[in-house]
Amino acid sequence: MERFIILVGITLLLACCTKKEPELLPSPPTIILDSPTSIYTTKCGREIIIAPTYENLNDATFEWIDDQGNLLGTDSLLHFSTTEIGRYFITIKATNRGGSTEEELRVDVLALTPPTISLAGVSDGLKVLQHSSLELSPDVASLLETTYSWNINNNEVSTEKKFRFPTEELGEFQVTFSTHNEDGKDSISFTINVCSADEIDFKWAFLQEEYNVSLNRTIRLMPVDIENAFDATFTWRVNGETVQQSEKSAFAFEAETEGKHDVIVEMKNQHLLVTHQLTVNVCPPEGKYKRPASASSSALWNKVYEFLPAPGQFVNENYTATTMEEACDYAQKRMEQTAYVSLGGFGGYIIVGFDHSVENDGDYNLAITGNAFDGSSEPGIVWVMQDENGDGLPNDTWYELAGSEYGKEETWQDYAVTYYRPNATKQPVQWTDNHNQSGSIDYLGAFHKQDYYYPAWVAENSYTLRGTRLQARNYDKSGNGTYWINGSFDWGYVDNFSSSDRLTDDINYNAAPADNHFKISNAKTFDGKDANLKYIDFVKIQVGTNAKSGWLGENSTEVFGVKDFNLLK
Repeated sequence: MERFIILVGITLLLACCTKKEPELLPSPPTIILDSPTSIYTTKCGREIIIAPTYENLNDATFEWIDDQGNLLGTDSLLHFSTTEIGRYFITIKATNRGGSTEEELRVDVLALTPPTISLAGVSDGLKVLQHSSLELSPDVASLLETTYSWNINNNEVSTEKKFRFPTEELGEFQVTFSTHNEDGKDSISFTINVCSADEIDFKWAFLQEEYNVSLNRTIRLMPVDIENAFDATFTWRVNGETVQQSEKSAFAFEAETEGKHDVIVEMKNQHLLVTHQLTVNVCPPEGKYKRPASASSSALWNKVYEFLPAPGQFVNENYTATTMEEACDYAQKRMEQTAYVSLGGFGGYIIVGFDHSVENDGDYNLAITGNAFDGSSEPGIVWVMQDENGDGLPNDTWYELAGSEYGKEETWQDYAVTYYRPNATKQPVQWTDNHNQSGSIDYLGAFHKQDYYYPAWVAENSYTLRGTRLQARNYDKSGNGTYWINGSFDWGYVDNFSSSDRLTDDINYNAAPADNHFKISNAKTFDGKDANLKYIDFVKIQVGTNAKSGWLGENSTEVFGVKDFNLLK
């Protein structure tokens, strides 16, 4: 018995002295996302697979949870898709017996970006002369790699973006241009009719049907946009009397007798004869309708008569105008607050008038406010007009105020640019000019997101702006598109950092409203002679360059207001 008790005691003692080893737990999982920024990008309706790398799994379980607390999956990978654009924050949680680890990621779901095509002037088809040159150069907006295809009568003829159409064969051809990227496709179809000389249409246009001019002045009557005239002879008749017959289309009308004069111009070539009738009203001599300034006269312009910008990044932005009247009201309210009105690309203009006639004293007579500073000039040409027929409207004769570039070879008179309405939202606006050039006003969606840069109050699918074009002085100083300089001109232009007509040494780096000053004595007639105007009633400011500066967009004159400087100096 005693021996048994001893054995039991030894056994218990040994048991008490033997310790059980603790169980070793694994480390919690490690999650390494397959995006170094933790941001993933996909498109609407497309699936993205998020596949992290894991360490220390040891039979781990997984939970993918969105920021609303919804469980999206329990696998190591996440197959994610949605039809809603937006940002989605998701947490991946991996758990094993050693604990849990979480990582947050973001999925940006973007809209699909199929390509869109814009090709100017083809909506009604094209007619071209046999053996002429026709290059088709569509604008294709696409953020992705894009393919191209040209088809004539269902036969592919080119896979390049630009295409020179063959004009050797007469007839009508169905042309289709199509483009495709991974998000979708677009196409445009139109007809091209290759015609012989006797089949093709003759075209010309007249800017006015009725002209007003003061007695003893001379104005130019001239059709524009003449096409397919060939061996034309132009005959001008005034009140039934032939006054000019030549190959020249323009006629200098000398206003020698007051009253209404009927003018007929005739174009005749080997194929056809066409005529057009105009009216010239010869008004009383200069001064008949002058309105002298009085003690109550305002130095500021008092009315906006027309506002027609070229397409541009500020057009239609934060305002709605569907008529010229509404557009003028917008411009008037802006300038009354000393806020700028942007005139868009080349040719965009605004016309204002005063409550009195502005005298020409030989010195500076007008002050026009822009916001130029050193390295940022967007020059506008100034035109002036007298109220020659006394009806209070700017429907008489415009005279250009010569600036430092007037008459130079690189300055183009009678320049015209036609702008074409885009066929979809958020597209660039294409243009062609009367020097056989083409281009576009870029859509800058990162900064100006309105649907269209084409003026909403222009009902037509294209419109043409005309004037004097200066050789642009913009350039990329950085060499990589980040630092653009819009160089200045010596004198004579609105929104221009001139060293002389600003009448100040202020460098204006904050782009505050700043004046350029102008002399009525610089007014020129159509043939470059001094107009010798004693006063003016209306002022037109028109964008003078056709240029764009990378991410800054089109060169566009900004106008804050117009003043009679005589009443201020």
